[in-house]
Amino acid sequence: MACTVVVGGFFGDEGKGKIVAYLALKDKPSIVARAGVGPNAGHTVEHAGRRYSLRLVPSGFVYEKARLLIGPGVAVNSKVLLDEIEQTSCRSRFGLDPQCAVIEQTHIDEETKSQHLTRTVGTTKSGVGACNAARALRMVKLARDFPELSPYLKDVGAEIHSALSSDDLVLVEGTQGTFLSLYHGTYPFCTSKDTTASAACADIGVGPTMVTDVVAVFKAFVTRVGTGPLDGELSSEETRKRGWQEFGTVTGRERRAAPFNFELAKLAVRLNGVTQAAITKLDIVFPESKGVKEYNDLPIPAKDFIDRVEKNLGVAVTLIGTGPSTDEVIERREE
Repeated sequence: MACTVVVGGFFGDEGKGKIVAYLALKDKPSIVARAGVGPNAGHTVEHAGRRYSLRLVPSGFVYEKARLLIGPGVAVNSKVLLDEIEQTSCRSRFGLDPQCAVIEQTHIDEETKSQHLTRTVGTTKSGVGACNAARALRMVKLARDFPELSPYLKDVGAEIHSALSSDDLVLVEGTQGTFLSLYHGTYPFCTSKDTTASAACADIGVGPTMVTDVVAVFKAFVTRVGTGPLDGELSSEETRKRGWQEFGTVTGRERRAAPFNFELAKLAVRLNGVTQAAITKLDIVFPESKGVKEYNDLPIPAKDFIDRVEKNLGVAVTLIGTGPSTDEVIERREE
């Protein structure tokens, strides 16, 4: 039995999609399951010369033999989901739990009209918060109520349990980041539910004793979209000067940026029960790292940074991203 949960260590946008795609291709899991909040969070995957921006279909779709599932804790937008199923050509291997809440236009309208959510909190206007609020009131419609989703409905928890009982590998893809958690994040500047590894397990129906590894993904610098505190925040001019400028996958908004935050990273390790860390976009902070695939070939400043991360966090950095593609990864896991 092996179950690996991948979560974001900061405020989202850490490169979880790339890491999940890499692990899917390398480890060949029988199932890749999407946990998390919903289509308010986007994952970007660059594979085989093509760039995918996904909001619901698991990033592990790149491994063509993986079963792709979305757990009952995830809110879904039917149009977004069906479009992504076509985009990724995964119709025959995709499953959606019938207990998933479905975002309707009324939820999007409610969120868009809310000055608190759109201006104060800075939501993506995807309707996820309103949908989750309706679910808490037991008023939301579920996937089982929509005919267009009926071909995909499966008992996700049962499928995952069956795979784990057969000693198959299950890869769980979390969304957003630890400090956007409704409970552990920068409230009220956060999302509408928990985003830690524990929540990811609940989202797909996996008990805590079934998890073998928790991988926290950290970018080599910190970014966040929208409002809320960001220690050490750089000006837009300084961000551009350093080459750190980014834009959100879902909204296209410019991401605010700051240097790597060791204290936040240590807290994320504790909150998620992290067993190993991944560092992405090392090449952005240390340009000479671009495309490097062997740790010993990294420039000394980059290796010093990784060493400092490991010493501060108390966990091994086992995966290092040196470019956007799924094959631009340094792996330091023991075989």
